Amino acid sequence: MEEPLLIDGSVGEGGGQILRMAVSAAALLSRPVRVVNVRAKRSPPGLRPQHMVAVRGVVELTRGRVEGLRIGSTEIEYHPSKPKSGKFVIDAGTAGSTTLMLQSLLPVASFATGPVELELRGGTNNPMAPPVEYLNWVLMPSLRRMGVRAEIELVRRGFYPRGGGLVRARVEPVNKLRPIEVEESRVVEVRVFAYSCNLPEHIVERMSRRAAESLKRTIATDVSIVTEALQKHDPKCSSDPGTGLIIVLNLENGLAMGFDSMGEKGVPAERVADKAVEECVRQLRTGAPVDSHLGDQLVIWVSLADGRSIYRVSELTSHTRTAIMIAEKVVGAGFRVESLDGRGARITCDGIGFSR
Repeated sequence: MEEPLLIDGSVGEGGGQILRMAVSAAALLSRPVRVVNVRAKRSPPGLRPQHMVAVRGVVELTRGRVEGLRIGSTEIEYHPSKPKSGKFVIDAGTAGSTTLMLQSLLPVASFATGPVELELRGGTNNPMAPPVEYLNWVLMPSLRRMGVRAEIELVRRGFYPRGGGLVRARVEPVNKLRPIEVEESRVVEVRVFAYSCNLPEHIVERMSRRAAESLKRTIATDVSIVTEALQKHDPKCSSDPGTGLIIVLNLENGLAMGFDSMGEKGVPAERVADKAVEECVRQLRTGAPVDSHLGDQLVIWVSLADGRSIYRVSELTSHTRTAIMIAEKVVGAGFRVESLDGRGARITCDGIGFSR
């Protein structure tokens, strides 16, 4: 048997991202991995429910074998097989993020033997994870440009603490991914979407109004607003109350940038809006067409692509640096990162041309 590749989960961010990305890449390359010091820099360290279900989902997709998959474990060993088609139901049993699950599962499902249907249960809008709207409106346009064929549907929202959200995804297999080049583009549309469950409607109205007024003063003359205030009789409504906002900037090249903020108990709606606007304006000042979160999420995809990808990101985060480190070690792609003195950073990746 091939000796597992050793991955130290304490490097870089030292969080769950290392585990999720290492397992996804290993699944695609049919390469066993042993991840030690899992979430060593988090409190508490070790596996939490949302990390377990993400790994379990990849294991199911690949008919693989895993050891050490239990709450609190700081080490796992994973032996994959080839990704298979079919329908898979993955339930966090908590408000664990469905979008973080999707980040692990989408690359693997894209290279399965046939169509993959995913039904994910858990949280859909979490403070430390991208909301499902971000995946649909920001990540997916970039992935479709690369050749990914997937659709994501939000069926029911899920907020902390009970979760209970439902997201469905359908993924058609691809043979190879195209590289992507995104260095310049102009904002052509600004949208604000504010949502809530089991809360008074004035909260989303105040959030969206504050965001739109601020954006009109700083970056745009025209801002479109959509609000969604769901109550318990609506089948899309979460069991628990929750609220949030996302600003989406559609670009001339057909791609998008996104900036979101989640509501918190005791925090005024206006402050929730201000947080998203401030981040939007700060990153836009660089002129880069890729926001900091997308810069991180693209890493595994460009590492698999057939050719050289180049994109300019507004900020080189520690998450992005960690993702690059894992992609170089597990996938074997070559990366070059250049700081651009106030204009963000340019990431160049020579992908391995992976095919199923």
